[in-house]
Amino acid sequence: MAKKAVVDKEKCIGCGSCVAVSQRSFKMDSDGKSVAIEPAGDDEATIQSAIDSCPVIAVSWKEG
Repeated sequence: MAKKAVVDKEKCIGCGSCVAVSQRSFKMDSDGKSVAIEPAGDDEATIQSAIDSCPVIAVSWKEG
C-alpha cells in the first residue's frame, strides 16, 4: 500500500517550511496553511525532509 503526505490543518501554523523543502508536493492554501499536492511531485526522501522540517509536526505520512 502506498503512502502519501498529509497536513493536519489544525496543527499547521503556516510557516511554509514544507513548501520550501518540497515545492512540488506542498503548497500554501488560501487560508495561509499548507496542503499536500496530489499526486506528490517530489520523491519520498524529499517529502520526508519536508515532514521533518515542520516545527509543529503537522505534516505526516498516511497509508493510502
